[in-house]
Amino acid sequence: MTCDAIAQPDSLKHPIKAVAIRTGLSTHVIRMWEKRYRAVSPDRTDTNRRLYSDEDIDRLHLLKQAVDGGHGIGQVANLSIDALNQLISINDRARPNPRSEERSGEDACAIYIDNAIQAAKDLDSLALLAVFGQAAVSFSLPVLIEGVITPFMHHMGDLWQKGTLRISHEHLASSVTRAFLEKLSTTHSISASAPGIIVATPAGQLHELGATIVSTIATANGWHVTCLGPSLPAEEIAMTALQKQARAVALSVVYPADDPNLSRELMKLRALLPPGMPVLIGGCGTKNYSAVIREIGAVEVPNLAILQRELNHIRRR
Repeated sequence: MTCDAIAQPDSLKHPIKAVAIRTGLSTHVIRMWEKRYRAVSPDRTDTNRRLYSDEDIDRLHLLKQAVDGGHGIGQVANLSIDALNQLISINDRARPNPRSEERSGEDACAIYIDNAIQAAKDLDSLALLAVFGQAAVSFSLPVLIEGVITPFMHHMGDLWQKGTLRISHEHLASSVTRAFLEKLSTTHSISASAPGIIVATPAGQLHELGATIVSTIATANGWHVTCLGPSLPAEEIAMTALQKQARAVALSVVYPADDPNLSRELMKLRALLPPGMPVLIGGCGTKNYSAVIREIGAVEVPNLAILQRELNHIRRR
């Protein structure tokens, strides 16, 4: 019998919400497993909606069992159905009474992301704050930011660009996220002798959430933070660094990612700052400015682990 002969008609296939209910996976995790690991390949309607077959659902259910059993999704995503069943059988024998609510850290983060997105869709700022608060109890600060808050904001941006959400939804999400992070920073007691750091976005960079994240991490690591907000000329950043006798400057570069004036601003800032003062530059837009970042001797910061490492290195030095 050919594959075409047993293909399931579209009328009998299932939308992603139904798949989430049947598998116990969030819609975010299902999309991520599909996109990143090619765990399943659902069909698409004319309007680009995913449609999953019964076989897809069975496969996702088995993958969830394997992940709940302690296996990374990257290790099992492309195993055959028979291999997955064998792996789960071995897990069951080793652990007779597995708890279905146990999830990998990735799955746990995805639950908070989905809840945060729903709160933003409902324009419910209190609910969104509550989600962040619950996640803050469950995770360390780096995991909270990189595993929940940053993916949440990226997803909100994607939904806005696709026209699924209005600009008011994205603005509410940004405002609540920024307020939450700023409040989180106030919970840390900073020594009077702690080093100072200036955090800003260069002139023309309009998104300040990245700078707020850097400020939160620096504060948690015992730094006095002066956060200047978005779109600051090099002269203002340098003047503040000199007046505050800062030990370092941190810049967030997110949007736009193709600003023809940014390289000139970064070179000007380097010339105005004292020789040897560390300049840390991070954000999803930095990859487009790697050449000038190297030229001025700044440090490109791709993630929070590198940020914390560099802050500790500067402090020891």
